[in-house]
This record gives sequence, C-alpha cells and structure tokens, in this order.
Amino acid sequence: MNHSFFAMFSRMKYIDRWALMRNTRKETLSEHTLEVAAIAHALAVISNERCGTSLNAERAALLGIYHDMPEIITGDMPTPIKYGNPELKAAYKAVERETASRLVSLLPEYMQPAYKGFFIKQEEDLPLWKAVKAADKISALIKCIEEEKAGNSEFSGAKASVSKLIDELNFEPAKIFLEEFIDGYSRNLDELQQIN
Repeated sequence: MNHSFFAMFSRMKYIDRWALMRNTRKETLSEHTLEVAAIAHALAVISNERCGTSLNAERAALLGIYHDMPEIITGDMPTPIKYGNPELKAAYKAVERETASRLVSLLPEYMQPAYKGFFIKQEEDLPLWKAVKAADKISALIKCIEEEKAGNSEFSGAKASVSKLIDELNFEPAKIFLEEFIDGYSRNLDELQQIN
C-alpha cells in the first residue's frame, strides 16, 4: 500500500502565511516551521542551561516541525478570525484535531503511534509545547521585524501585538532568547558576521 503522509508534508511549501497583510516577501509554511523548530530547540536548550530544566530539545524541534502541518488542509487562518471569540476558537481547535487525526492516518499503521504525539498533545510534552508556542510567536515577531526593515509599515501593529503575546507567555527562555538574539534580525549580512 502506498501512503501519502510525506507527500502531504511536502505541500507546506505551497501554503503562504500572513494572507491578510501586504508582504514585501512571501513566507511559506515550510519556512515558518523550519524557523519554529530551530527556535523551539534553542528555547529548550536555554531552559536547560539557564533555568535548570531538563527538556528534550530534540523533541521540541520535532514538535516545531509538525506543529502547523494541519494548515496544509485548513490553510493559515488569520489570527483575528481564529481567536475572534471563544466559539470560533473552540470550533477551529476541533477542526485542527480532526485534521491532525486525518494526517496521522496517512501513515502506515506501525508508524502512527510514533507520530501521533506530534499532532495530539501528550501530557509529558506540555512543557515542550510551551517552547513551541513561544517559538511560533518569536517567528512571527521576526517576520514583523523583517517586513519593517524592508520599509513595510503594514506589520507595525502586528509587531506590537506579537510582542505582547510573547510577554504574556511569561516564559523565561523566550525572554532570554529575545535579549540575546532578536537584535540580530535588524542587522545586515556584514554586521551579522562580526563577532562580539
């Protein structure tokens, strides 16, 4: 039998994010998930080294890779709609759960248990999901910074909103990441290569 999970996964490159905003450069779901995976891994490492936790950083990266895969089917629902009111939020979460189950079913049965936890949150992974959520918001902040750097003021309001959401997470590794890394996203290539 031929299974289509990974062919479906590869379709993330066709999903554009920030559909309601004027973009100087499109960002695909593939680009976003790679960035989220890298940042989630970094947040778990920061948490372990600076906050005394023992998070599995590699698993945080994997959760980041798959965290938005249901959007291949649902599309990238704009935040004002997705979280517009409690009823819409609950309905969208139900759609995401159903979509995640469908995606897992595209794997051979013997692989499904290993992948189920990437889509359906397991109790033991909740601290890692907090890192992924923070990484997701940091990735959005980076997009806002890049758009502003390109002269696009369209993202100014989004930047303020995303910054507030990151603060509200009250996640110390995210604060540390912002203190130590976020300024780099405002620099040019020559400045980035300078060692402090």
